[in-house]
Amino acid sequence: MNVLDSELLAEELELSGYERASSPRQADIILLNTCSVRQHAEDKVYSLLGRMKHQDARRPKKIIGVLGCMAQKDQMLIFRRAPWVDLVVGPGRLALLPGLLERAAAGEGPILEVSLDRNAAPLAAVSESFKCFLHRNTFAAFPRTQAMVRIMFGCDKCCSYCVVPQVRGPEQSRPAKEILEEVRRLADAGCLEVTLLGQTVNSYKDRSGPRTVVLADLLEMLHEIDGLRRIKFVTNHPRHMTKMLLEGVRDLPKVCPYLHVPAQSGSDAVLRRMKRGYTAGWYREMLARVREIIPQAVVTSDFIVGFCGESEEDFAQTVDLVRFARFKNSFIFKYSPRPGTAAEKLADDVPEAVKRRRNNQLLAVQNAISFEDNQAFVGRKVEILVEGSSKLGLKQAAAREKVQMVGRTTCDRIVVFDGEPQSAGRLLDVRILRADALTLFGRLEQDSPAS
Repeated sequence: MNVLDSELLAEELELSGYERASSPRQADIILLNTCSVRQHAEDKVYSLLGRMKHQDARRPKKIIGVLGCMAQKDQMLIFRRAPWVDLVVGPGRLALLPGLLERAAAGEGPILEVSLDRNAAPLAAVSESFKCFLHRNTFAAFPRTQAMVRIMFGCDKCCSYCVVPQVRGPEQSRPAKEILEEVRRLADAGCLEVTLLGQTVNSYKDRSGPRTVVLADLLEMLHEIDGLRRIKFVTNHPRHMTKMLLEGVRDLPKVCPYLHVPAQSGSDAVLRRMKRGYTAGWYREMLARVREIIPQAVVTSDFIVGFCGESEEDFAQTVDLVRFARFKNSFIFKYSPRPGTAAEKLADDVPEAVKRRRNNQLLAVQNAISFEDNQAFVGRKVEILVEGSSKLGLKQAAAREKVQMVGRTTCDRIVVFDGEPQSAGRLLDVRILRADALTLFGRLEQDSPAS
């Protein structure tokens, strides 16, 4: 979601007459788009701001801005810790940035532009203050074959550990008509794959028309757009993984059978303290429904280890869930207390060394499952959408005609192969030769020996 915000901001500023600088040193404006999900991300921002303190000596009129979730959360604290910052803009106010930059250039700074605090005003007023978020206004950056499309903003789940409801505000869904128009224009410009984004994307509900449109309805509408080949959506909440949605994924060929559904823990006691609204048994039943309705579906997950009060038995139950679920992969994080969340009242009582051990142990279990399941692809032909050169391919480009390229299957598995940079953006068949826990390694089917 932050990547999309940055992409849309860059497009908006270019439309306003700004040009991309070749480096921060050469820039008249430096904007940091920030995250507040974990403390480490915020520490990196303050460290970077510290290194920017003396850049004004080289360019006295340089404008420095802090944008995004950390801006909404810390507000005036940013100016106190880094007085050389000119503007602080929350994620719900990013669409106002061109005008704010004009004010900063005119010497009106420091400028603070954030949404209302979630608990400081009526819900309607708070929601309205978050409505200045960005949408795609230009398609000049295309033809591109992949695009992210925001379909909703904010979150109402209020999990005890999570700062997102504070910094991105109440849940709001974009009108389906507006989303359809954006995706049609993307497809007309050559886009083959869209990823629909929302904090809890499967709770999408558009009530702006004569009938309520839910995510399953939206997928069906998008499926009819000519030229579009793949549709993905993230991130899902387990409580909204309905039978109707699963049947839509099964019955609509363009919708990828890839479901990211964070579990966060396998312990009921921890899930209660996290205020997730379900039990580990309920999550297992949800997985069973997924596999009954969409046998070919792959599921990925998120986990937090070392949450307040997590015992060795609680952690063992999380390991059991990972072994039962056999996720394609899991994103595993050590718990990081966030100011202003409900969990701030709970003791962060799991030592850092224990968090680190549990993180490594759970990652090892997941990697072993991923490695084993990926072996089933060896010898098979898969269709991939080529994204471009891999990191290795970028280094090879000057010396070789063929370089390592990277693409993804419909179930979001990463595939690398030797190919030509011109193949970026194409759908190609690749024969898988070997696999590790994270990557499938293959050869273009036309280059493969006859089966």
